[in-house]
Amino acid sequence: MTAMDTILVVNAGSSSLKFQVFATNGTKELRRLIKGQIEGIGTRPRLRAEDMYQKPLIDQSYAANEVADLPAAIRAAAAWLRASHSGDLIAVGHRVVHGGPEYHEPVLVDAEVLARLERYVPLAPLHQPNNLAPIRVLLEGQPDLPQVACFDTAFHRSHAALADHFAIPERFYQEGVRRYGFHGLSYEYVAERLPHVAPKIAMGRVIVAHLGSGASMCALAGGRSVESTMGFTALEGLPMGTRPGQLDPGVVLYFIREKGMAAAQVEHLLYHECGLKGLSGISNDVRELQNSADPRAAFALEYFVYRIGLHAGLLAAALGGLDAFVFTAGIGENAAMLRARIAEKLGWLGAALDPVANTSPQLLISGAASRVALYVIPADEELMIARHTLALLARSGTHAGGAYQNERRPDPDGIASRVTLIHRGTTRRRARIPTQPKTARTQ
Repeated sequence: MTAMDTILVVNAGSSSLKFQVFATNGTKELRRLIKGQIEGIGTRPRLRAEDMYQKPLIDQSYAANEVADLPAAIRAAAAWLRASHSGDLIAVGHRVVHGGPEYHEPVLVDAEVLARLERYVPLAPLHQPNNLAPIRVLLEGQPDLPQVACFDTAFHRSHAALADHFAIPERFYQEGVRRYGFHGLSYEYVAERLPHVAPKIAMGRVIVAHLGSGASMCALAGGRSVESTMGFTALEGLPMGTRPGQLDPGVVLYFIREKGMAAAQVEHLLYHECGLKGLSGISNDVRELQNSADPRAAFALEYFVYRIGLHAGLLAAALGGLDAFVFTAGIGENAAMLRARIAEKLGWLGAALDPVANTSPQLLISGAASRVALYVIPADEELMIARHTLALLARSGTHAGGAYQNERRPDPDGIASRVTLIHRGTTRRRARIPTQPKTARTQ
């Protein structure tokens, strides 16, 4: 590797494509060079990026038909990166929401692995197709470029069987119907940051609240996930922007039997019309709800805060107490008013907010008398993906231009096979993002 070897990190969503470029000198050190995203795909596409000093590099808008879908967004981002970035691209790391029972750690992706990951689309229809689309584009246009899938479910594989089971017949668990948990890359980053931010409580009992358009909470003990609010899919737990969170399964049966709704209609409702959007009838955006005088907006936010407090009690019970509570992700990092209201709900656990610290750019926001430390730690899932990608390349001896074979080995829990890709030592050549990638199937 040379000093300008780079890793591209891609986080693809339904209406946005986030990307970052990291430089590496072959060690564990990574230096962020570019941070960018294309948002408003298909409606008001806009490409923005900044350098390591947060200096804007581009702010360009497109017509809706120019960036009508995710493959078009990938082409637009690739074109700009080719023109602006001369680094030697050695690998691409991807966020993939669902790894199912098979994948408990990052994996190099080939066509077989991609096909296996597509089986989990029904478990994460809002995310998985979009996560896999860039992988497919690059596999078709640049098959020798190593791609690493990093899973949001992997961090929660440390759960005990008690935490992962539903009270349904065991045969379904053996088939993979279990509580997986999500936002694992975010929680893993916080777990790695805590020893530097708060070494005295890092190995203690910590609840991390990933509060964004998708929202969940995770209980950490000794830096490991022991319980999470999300389960089989990313619908469970906290109410979210457009997802309901905890819901009696009987409600779904009512929709089907009494309302005559087909499975696809129920799926669309649960993923796109519920949560804050459904409760308020206005928006899924917390900022809009905070600025609205409509009582339905106030009710939606109150419900959000209430359910967070409720689930915090559940996670504290799983931990046997609480030493710290960490806010992260878009709402957790930026909505000081909601942090204050959530802290009030945690008062019975001994949490006390410092109002001044809460409205300033500080990590520690609890008061001196608080028995539970309150922190705000910005999320950095992309850095975790870059670290995993670099580490996997180092372990496997893989580089651009490599050839791979699949080797299946038993999972630690003996449920499903794991796919590992082994490098065969071919000559490395410079890898570039393809100029004309083939159209990807976005489902």
